Amino acid sequence: MEDRNNVTVFILLGLSENKNIEIFCFVLFLFCYSAIWVGNLLIMISITFCPLTDQPMYFFLNYLSLSDLCYTSTVMPKLMTDLLAKRKSISYNKCMAQLFILHFLGGIEIFILTGMAYDRYVAICKPLHYTIIMNRQRCNRILIACCAGGFIHSASQFLLTIFLPFCGPNVIDHYFCDVYPLLKLACTDTYRIGLLVIVNSGLIALVTFVILVVSYFLILYTIRAYPAESRTKALSTCSSHLTVVVLFFVPALFIYIRPATTFPEDKVFALFYTIIAPMFNPLIYTLRNMEMKNALRKVWCQKPFLIGRQIN
Repeated sequence: MEDRNNVTVFILLGLSENKNIEIFCFVLFLFCYSAIWVGNLLIMISITFCPLTDQPMYFFLNYLSLSDLCYTSTVMPKLMTDLLAKRKSISYNKCMAQLFILHFLGGIEIFILTGMAYDRYVAICKPLHYTIIMNRQRCNRILIACCAGGFIHSASQFLLTIFLPFCGPNVIDHYFCDVYPLLKLACTDTYRIGLLVIVNSGLIALVTFVILVVSYFLILYTIRAYPAESRTKALSTCSSHLTVVVLFFVPALFIYIRPATTFPEDKVFALFYTIIAPMFNPLIYTLRNMEMKNALRKVWCQKPFLIGRQIN
């Protein structure tokens, strides 16, 4: 414990040491962060104030948007502040807190995506039993299970890291605190801990990704006999979800499924699941989904007229 107290502050190298590149990244990420807030808030408000909130898929989409907002807010404000700062640093306590919250929210997002895939599987493969299986009580239980799974995953990562001794270098080659960069700085042999991280993060992501892919193969196999119109609607909904899954899981698998080593490319891949995927989620789910388009029109185009009628 005494050795660990030798490091009270970590220095973050960030994305680049070139000031012009950092200014460009700040402007770009400010736009991305604004788009994430606007897009996800639009989805949340639109689902809440229209009948879509009663449908399980949009029930999960609402909470996926909320987790996206919280997830990116764990990283983005600090990242943008550091892009304009001369010295990029984070205290030991804040680093551990960021690690815990990031993996907690990331775990919730992974499990919510799995819940949404299960919902689509039941809706398409067992349509006659859909309303019975995916009732509100079942949806609430799935959501609670997602939060519990995210907490267990995050707590495991946190406990693997919190007891590591940091007594020497304190420079993290990343733009946020993550497990592998911290293992690199620890003053002890981290081989076994690295294997546990692979089991915890890598295998969870891999198994979940395989389950999602298998569920979509079953969906594609089922809809082959559907009429053209029904098949097109099912494919549109599922392709939206599958695009989100690929954007989130593939970069995460690249980082966490391998042994505890770090590469310069890790920072670029991390941008996909911390910024790019949460930014594109609202676009993917609205541009390719007619029900969401109609909900947006109903809430944002007709509401002023309804308010005007109430006043009169």
